[in-house]
Amino acid sequence: MRGWWREIAGLVLPVACGGCGRPRTELCAECGAQLYGGAPRRVSPDPEPPGLPVVHAAAGYENAVRAVLLAHKERGVLGLAGAAGRALAGAVRAGAGLSPGPGPLLLVPVPSARRAVAARGHDPARRIALAAAAELRRARMPARVAGVLRQRRPVADQSGLGARERRANLTGALGIVAGGERLLAAGRVVLVDDLLTTGASLAEAARVIDGAGGWRSTAPGVRHAAVVAASPSAFEINRNWN
Repeated sequence: MRGWWREIAGLVLPVACGGCGRPRTELCAECGAQLYGGAPRRVSPDPEPPGLPVVHAAAGYENAVRAVLLAHKERGVLGLAGAAGRALAGAVRAGAGLSPGPGPLLLVPVPSARRAVAARGHDPARRIALAAAAELRRARMPARVAGVLRQRRPVADQSGLGARERRANLTGALGIVAGGERLLAAGRVVLVDDLLTTGASLAEAARVIDGAGGWRSTAPGVRHAAVVAASPSAFEINRNWN
């Protein structure tokens, strides 16, 4: 019901730019340029958790980009999913092109905690992943969302935790849905999320995918993830990467 109301409200209430608040536009050109106008780059947190895939991000998590992601995730401005999906699609292309292989790209979103989904009325990462897959298909790049990961146990709110605490919080928290192994065998896996902070979520998701044999169609030794945004420091660590 809450998600339905947000969809209807987005059609009838006045809109303002999710990045800067400019009236009568959901996302202005300037804020859109910050979100998806740059070249996606490889990013790494410091310290980097064991097992973290190669991650590409579309933008730094600051200014308009931060405002857009928070508006979509926490305030339910669902119309921003398309713009965030466009940014995520660019990050997916930047990484997936490094290891071409058979089958479509399978965008596997990192699942949010169930209570967070219930409180927000939607699953932000999944919604953005669906928008990214549609964007990739429009560019004639076969892609679909494979929601094969699930929460196996409750986890604490990550916002106040450091890197080590986040790893401990997430270890063993994810699993594969029934039949997920078969779905993963149909293409090349790219883990996706809206934001990279410490990398703990992506590292744990990668471990679970590995246990399910989900990287079979990926080039040996190369595993990819893509996010809409990462901290500016994560970009700096790879400033000399090409």
